Amino acid sequence: MSHPVFVLASASPTRKKILENAGITPIVRVSYFDEDAIQVSDPTSLVLTLAQCKAKAILSDLTQELGGQNALVMGCDSIMYLNGMIYGKPDTKEIAIATWQKMRGNYCELYTGHCLIDIQNQRTVMRHGVTKVYFSEATDAEIESYVASGEPLCCAGCFTLEKLGGLLIDKIEGCHTNVLGLSLPILRQMLTELGYSIQFSANGTTIK
Repeated sequence: MSHPVFVLASASPTRKKILENAGITPIVRVSYFDEDAIQVSDPTSLVLTLAQCKAKAILSDLTQELGGQNALVMGCDSIMYLNGMIYGKPDTKEIAIATWQKMRGNYCELYTGHCLIDIQNQRTVMRHGVTKVYFSEATDAEIESYVASGEPLCCAGCFTLEKLGGLLIDKIEGCHTNVLGLSLPILRQMLTELGYSIQFSANGTTIK
């Protein structure tokens, strides 16, 4: 089996960085899939459906681009589940502030869906991860200044773990890379299911 190239169907710089830190240099192809087209109330079904749609959206152009070269295509999507409600990226600063007022002193479940498509063998595997995130008792002033920074407007659930928002998180239970948008343990499980293994070297990680 030839070594496949790894394609990330996401514009997220954090997902790209997770892979690069693990020694995998992905080809990035943004799907531009309209997430609002999927209306699902169950968080697991939603993130899995969106992850699959994002991965599939780039397949036709990618197949022509690679000219028959084997590739693994990864699509991901994340949402926050808080008090029985689904939260994606906030549309406005006002929404972000109102959401954080519900988040402080509370905890959420961060869902990330993963879809990995093996183009050569025409196989698809899907998995989702759930991580509990516990938030601090952030003050009104902290919430307002955090939202004013602009960071929460770009994130599912109005927060980041690895940047400014990390100061407002007390603890997590579960996979931390799942919170960042791509779970490395889940990726490894998916590769194994598709019949691939990983090999480490000083130059990075090879999928074979």
